[in-house]
Amino acid sequence: MSIEEKALAEPYKVLLKRGEFVDETRRNDDGSVRVVPYKIYYPVEHGLERMPVIFWSHGFGGNRDGASFLSRALAGRGYILVHLTHPGTDSSLWEGQEGHPWDILQKTKVSRTTTINRLLDVPFVLDQLPAWAEENPEAGDAMDFAALGMSGHSFGAMTTQAMAGMKFPHADGTLHSYREPRFKAGILYSPVPIAHLTDAPPEEVYAAIDMPLLHMSGTEDDSPLEEFGYKDRIIVHKYSQHPQQYLHVLEGGDHMIYAGSRGKLGHNPLREQHEAEIVRVAGDFWDAYLKGDEAALGRLEAATSF
Repeated sequence: MSIEEKALAEPYKVLLKRGEFVDETRRNDDGSVRVVPYKIYYPVEHGLERMPVIFWSHGFGGNRDGASFLSRALAGRGYILVHLTHPGTDSSLWEGQEGHPWDILQKTKVSRTTTINRLLDVPFVLDQLPAWAEENPEAGDAMDFAALGMSGHSFGAMTTQAMAGMKFPHADGTLHSYREPRFKAGILYSPVPIAHLTDAPPEEVYAAIDMPLLHMSGTEDDSPLEEFGYKDRIIVHKYSQHPQQYLHVLEGGDHMIYAGSRGKLGHNPLREQHEAEIVRVAGDFWDAYLKGDEAALGRLEAATSF
């Protein structure tokens, strides 16, 4: 049994590191210095020389603590997960306020500069990681910066779309690229169509996506804040021109199943089953594209459509 096969049968122990990176070159809308909190999941006692590194970006009103079920599982099979908190679109928008977070978020307006700052958080943290790895060898020694993946849920999926090449509109309507070429592949947990942000045709917005992506949604994946459902989400898949685009739709899967929390949604009797399937399919995608595992690619192709 290989080390990788052993990790699937007996997952590695996973530890966490938290901290923040300070970007003195950027400012938030209130003029404060941009500070990006992080949370890193990493396995120990693994016997691996190198491990791929996967970024995860939270949804609107979330933070670095989301989707722990997923990242613990992936770290347990030989990956290092880097979770970010994006100031201005994070849980600080509702924490300490009266009312349900979703009600507060529905009334919250996010400036285009705040969204652009969110996009810029990703390459900024990526730039900081090599030095961080040297200072934290217990987690950093095995980081493989030649095998980088990007992922995110909802607003984080949109962030991932931008890193993959989707054109993003500035306030004046012009489309811009935020493609981060260091990422080799990505996963969109609840992809986000951006027709509400631009009048540009979808062919112009999504056709520039140029890396392998796994698009994951569910038949009940309605936006809690916007009026669109999963059929709108798969527009991103439809117009992406890169040939390695995989679509996985969970029957009965809702919006929050990828975040590990429920928000205003009620009990989901399929939650445990769905979380296991998300881990399995996502794991096969990463194994195929960040570890070159042909068997995992076969399982991925069997579980998805193109």
